[in-house]
Amino acid sequence: MTFDSASKKREYVNTMFARIAHRYDLMNRLMTGGQDVRWRRLMVREAALPPGGRFLDIATGTGDVAFEALRQQPDLALVVGADFTLPMMHAGQARAAGRPVHWAGADTLCLPFPDDTFDAVASGFLMRNVVDVGMALAEQLRVTRPGGRVLVLDVPRPPDTLGGKMFRFYFHRIVPRLGGLISGQPDAYGYLPRSADSFLRPSQLAGVMEAAGLRQVRYQMLMLGTVALHVGVK
Repeated sequence: MTFDSASKKREYVNTMFARIAHRYDLMNRLMTGGQDVRWRRLMVREAALPPGGRFLDIATGTGDVAFEALRQQPDLALVVGADFTLPMMHAGQARAAGRPVHWAGADTLCLPFPDDTFDAVASGFLMRNVVDVGMALAEQLRVTRPGGRVLVLDVPRPPDTLGGKMFRFYFHRIVPRLGGLISGQPDAYGYLPRSADSFLRPSQLAGVMEAAGLRQVRYQMLMLGTVALHVGVK
């Protein structure tokens, strides 16, 4: 799927996620066989949050990463779940069950937080949907304190291997049908695999992170090399 302009992509992504908010968590569990829960746990561990730390989950969606941060470290001083798709956050607020997450409507390209606010900034399945990866990383770096971490969990462009071809078949043929059945929005789950096809390779994303000013950038591949978790230090 191609877009005539950055604003057209932004509008599509916003409305698309709003349409699938009511089935987003269920589809994530089904698509990944429940592995997405493990990936979020790993990302929060890699955030290396200090006691009483501050954490930003940008593109929080329904709040899974923010909730996981509080599960692992209940003593955090501040956990913010931010997203520009408000219906996704509304679904997260309904699941919060008293957990002290501060919700904020925010675009990762222009974060409404002061410099050096958070000990870690994490995003799950955001970067392939933004119109400017470098700008998104620069903003996340800006609001991270010196020595803090920026973490990116996403689906990179599949490799040109047998495994990559098998993943493309699953992502392009099975996921849209399953997503259409579960959510009633097959076009949304057709967009998701196409967004991965046009995204960066893991090594390329690492290079963009370094260009943005992050140090000690590293990544690990998950789910047979189809998902990547990147970590960088400010």
